[in-house]
Amino acid sequence: MEKMARVTTALGGNALTGRTMFCHLDAPANAISVCRDAAQVVVAGRNIFKIYSIEEEQFVEKLNLRVGRKPSLNFSCADVVWHQMDENLLATAATNGVVVTWNLGKPSRNKQDQLFTEHKRTVNKVCFHPTEVYMLLSGSQDGYMKCFDLRKKDSVSTFSGQSESVRDVQFSIRDYFTFAATFENGNVQLWDIRRPDRYERMFTAHNGPVFCCDWHPEDRGWLATGGRDKMVKVWDMNTTRAKEIYCVQTIASVARVKWRPECKHHIATCSMMVDHNIYVWDVRRPFIPSAMFEEHKDVTTGIVWRHLHDPYFLLSGSKDSTLYQHIFKDASQPIDRANPEGLCYSLYGDLAFAAKESLISSDSNRKPYIGDRRHPIFFKRKLDPTEQFEYISSSSALSVFETDVESGSMDWFVHTAKQYALAGRPLAELCDHNAKVAKGLDRNQVAQTWTMLRIIYSSLGTVSSTNLNHSMGKGSTALPLMNSFNLKDIPAGLGSESRLDRSKGESRTENILMDSSSTLINNEDNEETEGSDVPADYLLGDVEADEDDLYMMDHENPHAEEQEYSLPQEAFPLRHEIVDNPSALDHLQDKADSPHVSGNEAETVSLTPVESFSLISISHSLYENRLPSDFFNPIVRDTLLFYAEQGDVQMAVSVLIVLGERIRKEIDEQTQEHWYTSYIDLLQRFQLWNISNEVIKLSTCRAINCLNQASTTLHVNCSNCKRPMSNRGWICDRCRQCASMCAVCHHVVKGLFVWCQGCSHGGHLQHIMKWLETSSHCPAGCGHLCEYT
Repeated sequence: MEKMARVTTALGGNALTGRTMFCHLDAPANAISVCRDAAQVVVAGRNIFKIYSIEEEQFVEKLNLRVGRKPSLNFSCADVVWHQMDENLLATAATNGVVVTWNLGKPSRNKQDQLFTEHKRTVNKVCFHPTEVYMLLSGSQDGYMKCFDLRKKDSVSTFSGQSESVRDVQFSIRDYFTFAATFENGNVQLWDIRRPDRYERMFTAHNGPVFCCDWHPEDRGWLATGGRDKMVKVWDMNTTRAKEIYCVQTIASVARVKWRPECKHHIATCSMMVDHNIYVWDVRRPFIPSAMFEEHKDVTTGIVWRHLHDPYFLLSGSKDSTLYQHIFKDASQPIDRANPEGLCYSLYGDLAFAAKESLISSDSNRKPYIGDRRHPIFFKRKLDPTEQFEYISSSSALSVFETDVESGSMDWFVHTAKQYALAGRPLAELCDHNAKVAKGLDRNQVAQTWTMLRIIYSSLGTVSSTNLNHSMGKGSTALPLMNSFNLKDIPAGLGSESRLDRSKGESRTENILMDSSSTLINNEDNEETEGSDVPADYLLGDVEADEDDLYMMDHENPHAEEQEYSLPQEAFPLRHEIVDNPSALDHLQDKADSPHVSGNEAETVSLTPVESFSLISISHSLYENRLPSDFFNPIVRDTLLFYAEQGDVQMAVSVLIVLGERIRKEIDEQTQEHWYTSYIDLLQRFQLWNISNEVIKLSTCRAINCLNQASTTLHVNCSNCKRPMSNRGWICDRCRQCASMCAVCHHVVKGLFVWCQGCSHGGHLQHIMKWLETSSHCPAGCGHLCEYT
């Protein structure tokens, strides 16, 4: 503790002096509260109820309020509060539902003053009025809030939240009659103590229980709330409807929130579980805490600033049975350990880069290039000299590099998503349709992949000659299609560079080069093997087949440019030795593993129908006679992995859905879920909601299938008072009338309810259908012309 800082603060003639220090308690603490002059702190829990004096060097125990041989449950405290106007007045919330007041001015050992036993369940919170000495408010697990006048034996007002348990109640500091209450159903209610019959305002603040709230000490309308959804939200209550103005995302459920004195945008929080640290956030920068206190070894249960006008001393109690005084100078700064650089791509390819302002401003020699439009620095904070920390390291500059509109266009993604067929047809038709869609968008490699999937997985007997080359380049359609070929009849130039039909206009960035292991299913990447002038495709000619079938020319469609074949003058390395009856599987493996593929040429090359059909014709006999049905699964799996690595998750997911069980077992469940999640996120960013829902329904992952079943909410308004229905019954809690009455039989609709979207009248489905068979007017008599479809 010797290296800890010592702080002295002058407050109206009284100096607060101290350092970071702690003391061990007899039992875990549930709540703490500090007296008005910041000299004493009370600690309360199930088995502890003590007052400590805050000295300069240590905590000194002053009074043990837990007296008696067998203390009753009245001493088991869930919350404690010290009155800020009367230094002798305390109030506790007992776990047995009793609200107890304590008078420290009593001469006897037992300081207990009054008991209020009106609550039926545990009292979660007690709160004194900031200016009225005798007014006390409590909130209980039974869903009720009660206001007590300490001069009377019973409560003076009871407020029913008509909801689940009350977790916190807080009087407004600036508004005399107003208090806020938070509930386990995620709602926050504002009440006027003069009107106990109904709340003034209610809004849903969190997705789940709201555990705490705190009014801003300076700004009259700011209310901070914390909930189980790990968020701290700041609401502006000055408007007609509560408006969320700040939101801080933490890493655990928020148990306590306390605004920092003299710092308008700073708020302290602690967690209910998992996280033991205390954080001080600047709500304007919600992602990194401004300060962090890491002393506690277990969950922090209570935090309070030592003085209403001192921002440097923070007191905390914990389940680790310790009481701490934290000095703000000793807090760690997470910003020092944070990565000051950030990088992100937008949907349309724009790149945003954030870094330290000093790094970017010092780069004076940086030359802008085409497409670089630097936006003004908008994330630079002006330093506040009054703040304890200087955020020099957190001052950042943001640069945005915008891509060219044409090259960064994502229209192909939207059109592909809208036009792809994923189910409802035979596999061959799905592949043909998707290949045609890809071809129409000039995505030739994707189209060719769909064609090869059709050949591999559909019935080979149904392959038609018209479908075999519809995904080839534009120039390839000029040559006639041959059913077989003869090596002697092939033009001399066909084995050289001139045999490649290069389509300059079709060279697109989307034509992703496949690796050598995928060459078996991608004709576009086939190239000559090293040391051979014979096209690589013809190496597959060494399979078992009749010579007549392989070397007989189709005389009905002779080659347009047929000429005599002659050997070139230059010598060339011989091809490998031909073995009698070689295994087709070995040749396929050699072909697949061949590394001699020219990537630069494979991008724009497209084969002639002669080569394409030759490969397919020979593959037919191999597939039908030699290969098992799942032989190509590893290659298809590698193809999908390749597409996903290149960023085309649309292709990976579409093939997964179309092939279904044929390929699902080849890819692990986690990878599939990642692909589905990424594709669905992209679809929703482009607002393709229907397609996104279709992908969710067709997915093979359980975690994806349930996505469209957990986020549907139906908001129902009362047909009489037109206000939202807050309960789950048939009776509106506002006008006390039945909201779902049948306009035909005038009875309560407890089952399927149908209503007209024009006039909002309705009733039992069968009754409405029968009524509209004979009349087009609304059965309620409003005169609207209703229609049931």
